[in-house]
Amino acid sequence: MPSFGQPIHPGAWWLWSLSLGIAATRTTNPLLLALLITTSAYVVAACRRPTPWSRSYTAFLKLALAVLLIRLLFALVLGSPIPGSHTLVTLPELPLPDWAQGIRLGGRVTAESLVFALYDGLKLATLLICVGAANALANPHRLLKSLPGALYELGVAVVVALTFAPHLVADVQRLRAARRLRGRPDTGVRGLLQVGLPVLEGALERSVALAAAMDARGYGRTAQVPPRVRRTTTALTLGGLLGVCAGTYGLLTAEGGTYGIPVLLAGLAAALAGLRLGGRRTPRTRYRPDRWTVRALLVAGSGVAVAAAMFLAGATDPAALHPGVVPLVAPTLPLLPAAAILLGLLPAFLAPAPSLSLKEPSS
Repeated sequence: MPSFGQPIHPGAWWLWSLSLGIAATRTTNPLLLALLITTSAYVVAACRRPTPWSRSYTAFLKLALAVLLIRLLFALVLGSPIPGSHTLVTLPELPLPDWAQGIRLGGRVTAESLVFALYDGLKLATLLICVGAANALANPHRLLKSLPGALYELGVAVVVALTFAPHLVADVQRLRAARRLRGRPDTGVRGLLQVGLPVLEGALERSVALAAAMDARGYGRTAQVPPRVRRTTTALTLGGLLGVCAGTYGLLTAEGGTYGIPVLLAGLAAALAGLRLGGRRTPRTRYRPDRWTVRALLVAGSGVAVAAAMFLAGATDPAALHPGVVPLVAPTLPLLPAAAILLGLLPAFLAPAPSLSLKEPSS
């Protein structure tokens, strides 16, 4: 029996986070989006471990806030196609040539257009915060170990890209703390310029060290497989991915509801079979592989349940998930979707962060 303090499978954290992000894409209700943000923030605060990548959640919060402010700024300056009768301010409008019809700079700013921009920007900000939760909770090195052999090379590239932001945030925090201890400025343009060069130097050194380590471990070397196996692998993988796309499209449209699920399941089966055959080209072993425990399945299942509940609510009561802006009405909190979102808090009780005396293995 695994101990209660054993780390959760990194794939479970990504499934949980992406499911919350999918749920965010199904609604523009600011109350539900705020509840999703609160849920992810509570789980991150309760479950993240003292690791370099766990500090990236704050950076994603700042990025989400910047996206929201930029969306509102665009609505102010460029206007919005949403009609409105509640004028808040009238900005000076710049005349544009005839070929730029449909675009305006300045002019009348209505409450309806700003509320619509707020809802739209908040949805994207929530999605970014959910991705930030996955970066803060999942160990990228353990995630790479869990990938099938056929996706190993692609997984290395993705993991390197995902770990760039956490390492960059850690380097900036370390350098700013060092400058403060020396009595030197760490804010403003001057501080930014003097911190940026050491951060760039550290990133280049990590890149060279990573390339040397990958070459020493035989990265990119493949085994010989018969041509028949390669052709079968390509056919299964491409056919499976096409089936997944067609099945997903069928689920998202009313006309394809009858064939969506069978085509999706068939595409998934073909794609998994192709990935398993493709793994023969990359023979590799795993030291202490991660296991999908009951707790990991419950963590991933709680997020999937939230996404499924939002899909069901969108089919039964779409007006509750998309409050109107014309006419401008106050959003209400639908009880069933809100209760379903609270299921996403389950990881906070299943996988709390261990004490400081326990350390998670880095690989």
